[in-house]
This record gives sequence, structure tokens and C-alpha cells, in this order.
Amino acid sequence: MLTNHTAMNIKSVTLKLIIIVLFIFISSCGSSSDFTDNKADVNAIKKADTDFCMYAVKEGFFNAFLRYADNGIIKFSDGRFPVIGKKALSESFKGKPGPKNLIWSPEYGEVARSGELGYTWGNWTMKTEDTTYYGNYFTVWKKQNDGSWKVKLDGGNSTPPVQD
Repeated sequence: MLTNHTAMNIKSVTLKLIIIVLFIFISSCGSSSDFTDNKADVNAIKKADTDFCMYAVKEGFFNAFLRYADNGIIKFSDGRFPVIGKKALSESFKGKPGPKNLIWSPEYGEVARSGELGYTWGNWTMKTEDTTYYGNYFTVWKKQNDGSWKVKLDGGNSTPPVQD
């Protein structure tokens, strides 16, 4: 039986998901003029994405996520409800550094003409002793007051191996 608090949390998460889907849909309907031609902005979010990965390999995926997360982050994970907020993200990691064998690279990125939001997507691999896992991801980046970029929305999925 759901408590009123649990039901409200589910409704809140559902509403946020609807808003995100609408944002993505509306964004995809716009013309390419909705995105900047400024290569410096695009390179900045791709660099932030690459730096995020390098930090994850060195310090652990969970530690990197907490370093690069916006306070209002929404993190999607397969088979789970989204984690909303940096505090909830930290609690979900339970103080563990996370794996250091997850590597990703942005394939493409765009920044909104306003310069406030951008996104990257790319492929990831995770190697264990006997298996290599593959997938792709998307990350929405939010520009901070200090000019840095933080992860606002993130998700991904497993895929078959990438064919060259």
C-alpha cells in the first residue's frame, strides 16, 4: 500500500519525466538555428565530458559523478527510478568511489544558442577480467555561474559491440 508521501513522490517523478520528455521533443522540433555555431561552446562541453571520464578513471565513477553533477541533477539508470538531486545521488552511491574501468567519449554535442544548456552523446565501454560491455549515453550539461559545465541530466543503455 502506498503512503501519501510515496504517492506524491511518484507523481513528482512522473511530472518531471513528462517535462523532460516534452523538453526533448520540443527541442528536436526546432530548427538548427536553436543551437549555436560557436565551436568554442561545443568544444567546452565536449572537454567537460572528456574531463569527467578521465576523472572517473582516476578517482572512480561515483566520485566523478558527484564532482561534475549540478545540484539539480537527474540520473537515469536501467531498471530503476531516476535519482533526482545531488544529495540523493550521493546517498545512492553509499560512499563508494565506483568503478574505474568505465570509459566513454563524446561523439557529438550541441549548445543552445542561449549558451545555458548543451548536450553530448557518445559510446562507453566497461572492461572486466573476462568481458567487455558496450553502450551509449547522453548527458545534458548546464552552464554554471562560474562558466563551468555541470551534468544536469544523464542516462545511457547497453548496446551490442560497436562495429567499425
